[in-house]
Order: sequence, then C-alpha cells, then structure tokens
Amino acid sequence: MSSKLVEFFNKQPRLGALATADRSGRVNVAYFNSLRMLDETTVVMGLGKNRTLANLQENPHAAFMILEPGKTLDSWKGIRVYLKMKSCETQGPLLEEIKGQIEKFAGRQAASMIQAAVTFQVTEIRPLADFGQGWEKSI
Repeated sequence: MSSKLVEFFNKQPRLGALATADRSGRVNVAYFNSLRMLDETTVVMGLGKNRTLANLQENPHAAFMILEPGKTLDSWKGIRVYLKMKSCETQGPLLEEIKGQIEKFAGRQAASMIQAAVTFQVTEIRPLADFGQGWEKSI
C-alpha cells in the first residue's frame, strides 16, 4: 500500500458509497463524503443515528466504493475498500474532531447530526473492476 491510496481516498471533491448489512444480511448502501483515510490501514467517519450506524452495530463489516468519472467508461478510476469496524465512540476527542471537520465543509446543522465517530480497519482493497490487475492501476 502507499500514500497514493491515502491521497486518492481523501481527494475532494469526491463521493463514495458505503455498503453495510444488518445481522440477518439485509443490505443498505448510502453515499458519504465524510470518510477519511488516516493511513493505509485506518479509516474514520462520523455518523448520525441512521441505518448505516444500526447495521454496523450488528455487523462490523462494510465496503466503501469510490468512483471518479472519466471521459470514456474504460478511463474511469476507482477502488473498493473493505472495512471492519474497530470502534464506535459516542463522545470524546475523535467525535469532536470529526464534527468540527463536517461543520467546516457542510455547516453546523450537518455537524449537529453526527452522533458517533467510527473507526475502521482496512481488510482488503480491490480495483474498481477486476481484470486481473491490482488496485494501484485503478487509481
């Protein structure tokens, strides 16, 4: 892994889709802009009281997909990052830091909705499309 991964993951503006599932396997997917990669193995995000948070509390596994459009379909860039929740904090410095960052980019109302700071461990990284290439060629 490399700093190229962290740079691509954190690039703004960008939008990604986070997929989670509850304990029975019922899937939810939602778009988020607030996930931030601290290093090649750690991702953090802020969450309100929503289906994504409820699912993670029942099943810690998730997948985040980032797409960057290109002029043609084969020039699109992106990655799929598989995650496992390590912690979910409802108070403390990480939550306050995330709220502050969200307030700066999305406003006070958006920041006030954040109820939890979630930390994930990166478990796998895959390219946008699996054509026998590594993820590095996808970004």
